[in-house]
Amino acid sequence: MNTARAARLLTAGLAALLLAGCASFSTPPQTFDLEAPVGAPRGSAATRTQLLIAEPTAVRTLDSQQIAIQPSALTVEYLADAQWTDRLPRLVQLRLLQAFQNTGRAGAVGVPGQGLAIDFQIVTEIRRFEIALDESAAVVEISVKALNDRSGVVRASQIFQARVPLQGSGNPAYVVALNQAFSQVTDEIVAWTLRTL
Repeated sequence: MNTARAARLLTAGLAALLLAGCASFSTPPQTFDLEAPVGAPRGSAATRTQLLIAEPTAVRTLDSQQIAIQPSALTVEYLADAQWTDRLPRLVQLRLLQAFQNTGRAGAVGVPGQGLAIDFQIVTEIRRFEIALDESAAVVEISVKALNDRSGVVRASQIFQARVPLQGSGNPAYVVALNQAFSQVTDEIVAWTLRTL
């Protein structure tokens, strides 16, 4: 191999490495979290029951870190350059856990693998968790069942939904509305569960 050809190959190789390096420095997506309510909801009772918060089920479009947005009732897209801190079902599970713990009104609350002697499982399904552009609102809908862990019998079930009007556009405004809708639903789930059990 002559010197000129070797130089050309070396130059091409360096250029490819530089391009690959530039691609790896692309701007990371904005990462957003959800908040758990800090205190006990109004009118909530207390229970000595030990609760297990199972990870919610969800359709694949919601079972990810991506933040769903619906331009119309039958189409789903995702917010550009934005993501949750974790998969949405896992994030909802942990914030529900914290919400129950923050009330101080449950005997004990845990997630699978923590070794609690469970009385009831709180089984949830995330039905909606998106920005509905045709409604100009953030919509959160979660179905909840209180399942007796010993008998497998469902003690009670309920669907909780909240809509929060959008107060602006852009990722931060959308996530603020989603967080508010989730907080409303979480408050209702916790109060209902404590009253029911």
